Amino acid sequence: MPNPQPPRSGTGPAPRARADVPADPRDLEGDFAHAHSIEVRFNDTDAMGHVNNAAYLTYAEIGRAAYVVEVTGEPFQIGIHGAEEGMILAEIRMTDRSAALYGEILLVETRVERIGRTSFSMVHRLTAQASRYAPARLIAVADSVLVSYDYSAERPIPVPASLADAIEAYEGRRLRS
Repeated sequence: MPNPQPPRSGTGPAPRARADVPADPRDLEGDFAHAHSIEVRFNDTDAMGHVNNAAYLTYAEIGRAAYVVEVTGEPFQIGIHGAEEGMILAEIRMTDRSAALYGEILLVETRVERIGRTSFSMVHRLTAQASRYAPARLIAVADSVLVSYDYSAERPIPVPASLADAIEAYEGRRLRS
């Protein structure tokens, strides 16, 4: 399934965008440097035909991983596949705003808000494009905290300077506190 943004070249900031849905006072403000499309699968839905709330966490996870791959230009490193260091999700808060339905195309928009010593925070905005099922709308918003982690020592480590530099270049602004 195609992503809404063309592949990037160069080291400048990503183009900023925001999915066009009707205004909602519960929405996140601002634009996003990254967006990733996801088609709602039948097994994501419950008996009422709506996406089960747990699936929204998976959609945010897919968006986070795609963001990191885009920013770093490298495959996502997973600890069980030999990576010695990586990131772990320490916290996520998801707020549902509208039901998503089987067959809809959702857009997961992601940006980094802050980079700390051992962690960074991201926000995610999930929207549905207009479809035969429903009009375009805000589906959910989320914020998360990721921690740089040493898997063998089982402890947090400083966010690698190369990753922080790459995120700031991609976002087009300083994020370190």
